[in-house]
Parts: sequence; C-alpha cells; structure tokens
Amino acid sequence: MSDDVQRAQRLPRQIGKYRVLGRLGEGATSEVLLARDEFHGREVAIKCMRPPDSVLTQSGDSQFYERFFAAEAALVGKLQHPNVVQILDAVADPKRPHLVMEYVPGTTLKAFCQADKLLPLEQIVEIGFKCAMALGYVARQGLIHRDVKPANLLALMDGEKLIDVKISDFGSVLQLDAERTQIHRVGSLAYMSPEQLDGGNIDARADMYSLAAVLYHLIAGRPPFEGPTQAALMHQVFHETPAPLSGLREGVPESLDTLVRRSLAKSPAERPPSWEEFAQGLAGVISRREVPLGRVQGVLDSERFNLLRALDFFAAFGDVELWEVVHRAKWQRFAFGHALYKQGQQGRDFHIIAAGGVEVFREGRRVAELGRGTSVGEMAYLAPNPDLRTHRADVIVSTPCTTVSFSPDSLAQLSPGTRHRFDDAFIKVLVRRLHAAHEALDHPRRIL
Repeated sequence: MSDDVQRAQRLPRQIGKYRVLGRLGEGATSEVLLARDEFHGREVAIKCMRPPDSVLTQSGDSQFYERFFAAEAALVGKLQHPNVVQILDAVADPKRPHLVMEYVPGTTLKAFCQADKLLPLEQIVEIGFKCAMALGYVARQGLIHRDVKPANLLALMDGEKLIDVKISDFGSVLQLDAERTQIHRVGSLAYMSPEQLDGGNIDARADMYSLAAVLYHLIAGRPPFEGPTQAALMHQVFHETPAPLSGLREGVPESLDTLVRRSLAKSPAERPPSWEEFAQGLAGVISRREVPLGRVQGVLDSERFNLLRALDFFAAFGDVELWEVVHRAKWQRFAFGHALYKQGQQGRDFHIIAAGGVEVFREGRRVAELGRGTSVGEMAYLAPNPDLRTHRADVIVSTPCTTVSFSPDSLAQLSPGTRHRFDDAFIKVLVRRLHAAHEALDHPRRIL
C-alpha cells in the first residue's frame, strides 16, 4: 500500500463539528486539514497539533498545551484584517488539540521564489505593500509575528493569477504586553534579523527585516544570504551585506533596491522607523511608475492609484492611505441609466465617482449633477439613526461611470489615519454643498 493511501486512510472523518475533506499540509509538530463548517456554510483549515509518540505525562500535557495555546489560540477572533488569516476557534481537546482558521485557497509565496517562476516586479511591490500594511496592523495590536517567510504568506489565486496575499501562522508570535514568559530566538534562519538571532529584545523592525528578506527572495529568486551550513549562514546575517538587487534582476529601480537593502540593515535603527514609512517607500515605486508592468492582465492597481490621486476627494490622502483605498474599496462600473440609489431605499454604503457622472432627481425634478471626484450616499452612511438612512432622491447614472464604494464594515478595516482622511473629505464635501445651496437661494450669508 502506498504512503499516500495510508495517509488518506489515517484522516479522521470528523473533528468536533467539522467534517474533514482532506489534508492541506503537514509538518513535524502539526498537520493542517481542510474541513467543512456546515453551520456557517464554509470551508475552514484546521491546524492539529501532533501528540508525542509516547503517552503524555501530566507535566508533559501542560507543556504541550502551553506551547500550542500560548500563541495562536490566544488570538482567536482578535485579528480582523483583510490580509491576515483569521483564527476562528481553538479547542483544547486532550487527544487532538486544534485551531480552526480561515481557509485560503491557493498556494504560498514559496512557489514564486524559484528563478523560473518569479512574479512581475510591480506585483511583488504590491504584495510587499499589502504585507507591510497588515504587519503594521498586527504591530498596533502589540504583536510581533517573528516568522515572516514565503511559506507563511498565503497567495490567493484566481486560476494562475495571484490576486491577494494573507499572513498566516502566528505560532511564533510575541505578545509585547503578555505577563507570562515567552520563548525567544524563534523563526526561520534565512529571514531572521540579527537581533532576533541574538535572542535580544526586538520590536516591529524585526518583522520589517523579515519581510524585506522575503521581497529580496521574490525579486532575485534567491534569499539575501545563503550558506552551506547553519553557522555559515548566521555569519553572513551578522556580518555581510546582501548583493544589490539591480545586479540580480533586470529592471529593478534604484529606489526599490535601496528600500529593501536598507530594511535589511544589521541595526534596527538603520531601517525605516515605522511600517508607514516602509509602505510609503513601496507605494512611491508604483506611483512614480518606476517598475515595468510585467505580465499582469486587466486593470492594474497602479492605474487605480493614479486615478484616485487625480480626484479632489482624495487630494489630502497620502500614498499609503491611497493604496489602502485601492485595495480595500469595491470598484464598480455602471451603465447609462443605472440607479445608484432610489428614493425611499435604505442603505449605508457610499460611492465616490472616479469617472463619469450622475444626476440627482427629487420628486422627478433634477436638482443636481455630480461628476468625477465627488461622493454620493455619504449622508446615509453618516446618519446617526436608521430613519435618516433612507435616501431622499434618485441618483441616476448620466454618463457611464466608475465608482469606488465602501460600507461601514469595509471602512472599519482601514487604518485610523485613512478613516480620518475620509472624515475630513466628507466635511469638505458637505460644506461645499451647503455653500452651493445658499448661493442658489441668494442667501446673504456666505459659507467659506
């Protein structure tokens, strides 16, 4: 009997309330199974910790469960970010302790680290931006991942096209405000910062080093350091400088090379001081169109970025904030005559017109015409009670348009700084409309 058949036969039919469908992967300490959550109508990934071969003693049990639940199990329901795998449940089953996680179909970024399978440069930069924003969110929760590597970055695929990325495996996470003793010097050697290898105190810049090492590998097809032995590799991490990326791959702009290698500095103080600055550097590479467009098909995120940059609504948004909007907004196209809103309809989503225009009708009479760069539906979103969320007019597409829309749930996923920019932009829109209304009524008071 083959090993594959034997392994399939060893799969349990059920784990708790979840029906097991297959095996996604396995390692020395755990295996990950695909299962069906019938209650929520979705597939989930279940990470099962392997028990030791021998019967566990009571003290062994305690240490075993402590290792398992100290990190990931403590984060159940706490990490809510589009580019972070959600941890849904943790079960302290004495025979099969397990975590239930969001299932991400696809592969990992490890598949794109080989020299013959490298991604276009622009896509690598966008992956880096998404990961930087996600790790910035993780850092704001008082957490350091400590094991950022290609195998822990899940690639969401649409056929052969990579469309998104999610950070997974928080088994080595460091909780800065935890009172219990935590294990240090964990992670993967090829992507581990010198201070992490040294076992000293670390901050978010250790994860920044690791992400930079991942980006280096994705760009060059090789990690920043390689050695025949662990000792040789550690010597390079501590003492050598990675080769310039511009000499390893055609088309790498100097700004990207500088940012990645600066983030691989031996001293944390020499790296970018914050995730925001790191992300700003990546966003600049795209906004200045310093990388070739590669093989990416369809509308590029960089094109959307430049479209938003030209709109009045987003005039005060920085590059990092604009990239958040690019990746978190719902982009929609509407034909002539389509009703964005109908009088009497309720809702809390709003649209910002990126191209084209709409007309506003009240009781069949046209009262306004709105074009690119303005918003519609924001009053229903901002309304303090449900009665005020009913649309008072019909909003009809007058010129085929493209809109950027958000709901309260999707807006809540943005960073605090980006949400603040939205608040400021809405205030400016409302002031302009009040001013226009006063002008139309020949009101003597001017609102400036």
